[in-house]
Amino acid sequence: MKPKNKTLAAWLALLGGPLGLHRFYLHGLGDTLGWLHPLPTALGLWGIERLQSLGQDDKLSWALIPLLGFTVASTCLTAIVYALTEAGKWNARHNPGAASTTAGNTSALTIMAIVASLLVGAGSLMASLAFSFQHYFEYQVEEARKISQ
Repeated sequence: MKPKNKTLAAWLALLGGPLGLHRFYLHGLGDTLGWLHPLPTALGLWGIERLQSLGQDDKLSWALIPLLGFTVASTCLTAIVYALTEAGKWNARHNPGAASTTAGNTSALTIMAIVASLLVGAGSLMASLAFSFQHYFEYQVEEARKISQ
């Protein structure tokens, strides 16, 4: 069995995390959590499609769109955790029985994965929070107007 590379796992979590690619790489196609990753991703994309077709008054899209952002942010956090894992711990967990493998070593590509994950994850998280709070408070103002009339 080929050793699981820490850098590749980090980049898969960053680029294909919302589809569960990092889970499939590390745990195989039978990984239940890997198969659950595409669900909030698809719901978030459906929310974006609803927003584009029905406009900003669609309350269901308010709930669905942040799912995509939070999924992206969580997989970016996973990429950071993978990349910052100590080589010995990485090899003990993902490459058991392999004699002193370099698959858990940190390289320049690993550091680039951390930086990219920080950028994408923080941006995604902040955008999701801003979108959620904006629409929540707009809804509250609209309900207050209805009550006051």
